[in-house]
Amino acid sequence: MRVTRLADGLWRWTAPHPDWEPADGGPDGWEQEVSCVYLEAPDHVVLVDPLVPGDERVRFFEALDRDVKRARRPVAVAITCESHGRSAAELRERYDADVWAPAGAVGVMRAPVTRPFAPGDRLPGGLEPLDVGFPAEVLLWIPAHATLVAGDAILGTPDGGLRRCPDSWLPRGLEPGRFVELLSALLHLPVERVVPTHGDPVEQDAHAALRAAIER
Repeated sequence: MRVTRLADGLWRWTAPHPDWEPADGGPDGWEQEVSCVYLEAPDHVVLVDPLVPGDERVRFFEALDRDVKRARRPVAVAITCESHGRSAAELRERYDADVWAPAGAVGVMRAPVTRPFAPGDRLPGGLEPLDVGFPAEVLLWIPAHATLVAGDAILGTPDGGLRRCPDSWLPRGLEPGRFVELLSALLHLPVERVVPTHGDPVEQDAHAALRAAIER
C-alpha cells in the first residue's frame, strides 16, 4: 500500500487487486496495483473506487477509522464504473455508508448500490459525474480540487502521462469517434490534476496531458 497526499483533504492510496492475473497486463491491459481516492469534504468523507489492501488490512483500517472519527462526518463510497465495486460492500457495512454508482451498474456490480446516479447529478463531497458514453461508467470531477478521477476510460502511461482506454474496452454501440467527442467536452474544465485508477496521478500540466490523451 502506498499513500500519497495530493492536497489538503485529498489523498490517494494504492493496493494490489486480488483478481489480477498476468494475462490482464500488457499494452492493452492494466497493472495489478490500482489506486483509490480519499476526499475529506465539508459534508462527507468520500472514498472513490476503494480497495482494502489485503496484506495491510490492520494498518489501513487503523488509519481510516482514525480519520473518520476525527472528521466527524458520514462516509460515502463513490464508484466510477461497474468493475470497481471492489471493497464497497465491506466499507458500507463498517461505516454505514451509502454506495453511489452509475445507474447502469445496478445489478451488474457485485457490491450493493444504494444510491444510483446519472451524469449531471450532485454527489457527496460536491463530486460531479461526467458522461463518457459508457452505460455504467463516468468520470468524477471534484471542483474543490480541480481534480478529475478516472476509472477505466482514461488510463496512466508508463512515462507518467495519460491515454484513452483501448478501443476494445468501449461498450457495444460506442464508436471511437464519439468517445473522443465526449472526452473532448472535458477540456472546458479547469483541470489541474488527473487521478486515474490505473496509473500515477498527473499533477504537472494535467490539462495538456488530458488533451494529448484525447487527441492522440
